[in-house]
Amino acid sequence: MTKSQSGNMTMAAVSDDRLILEILEALALDAGREVMKVFHSDHAVDAKADASPVTEADRASERVILAGLRAEFPHIPCVAEEEASEGIYPAELGDTFFLIDPLDGTKEFVNKHTDFTVNIALIRNGIPEIGVVYAPCSGRFFAGRPGYAEMLHLTDDKQIASRKHITARLGYEPLTIVASRSHRTEETDAFIRTVQAAEIVSVGSSLKFCLVASGEADLYPRFGRTMEWDTAAGDAVLRAAGGSTTTVDGAPLLYGKRNQTGEADFANPSFISRGRPVETAA
Repeated sequence: MTKSQSGNMTMAAVSDDRLILEILEALALDAGREVMKVFHSDHAVDAKADASPVTEADRASERVILAGLRAEFPHIPCVAEEEASEGIYPAELGDTFFLIDPLDGTKEFVNKHTDFTVNIALIRNGIPEIGVVYAPCSGRFFAGRPGYAEMLHLTDDKQIASRKHITARLGYEPLTIVASRSHRTEETDAFIRTVQAAEIVSVGSSLKFCLVASGEADLYPRFGRTMEWDTAAGDAVLRAAGGSTTTVDGAPLLYGKRNQTGEADFANPSFISRGRPVETAA
């Protein structure tokens, strides 16, 4: 392969990633409109087999996203939370697949908090490379592709008005730590006590990753079980912004985990998400 051919292939990949991201952004906006219709109505709250809540907003959002992805990318498998809760998985994932959480933060949604999100991510070789996180109630919208992350600003009618490049910041102790509002654990609190923290911010859903990605926080520790669709989109944005997500022993958090000993398919171990490497202030 010549240098010119290699450069053309690189440019083509970047162009393809931009196109993929544009499609994911449009689907997230469409799904968000369905979510808000339910949010502003009287709606039932059902329980899934694992006792977690599910609403018509989860189902309607997932229908919109899956219909769009399967029309645009019929060759790429999709793993979506509500289908998975019914035992519907692709037989084979291959090295590229989508992970979808149509409404991350259903408890926040039910309790009328504003930080629930729509999440779509593309996984390649175990790494979340393209992702969108959209909070339809607050209008916060984050997107990432390899090497580039953005915060999107929306018009009042939820159209994309402008974009701002974001990067994870270089952390200086004391740090700002973001933690789960609904799933805080003793292990998380124990970890926080080992870090010199200036501020602890509690927020729901995958926005925690995005606060680190946008330089609003430095560290997001999560001890206890999550599923891959909970984390993939926010993790993609964070990695695109220069941050990282690792297991507690320092290995990169990987996706597409199946046939795990003693654990469900697509379940995550505890992990720690970070901005850029920490420096101790003089």
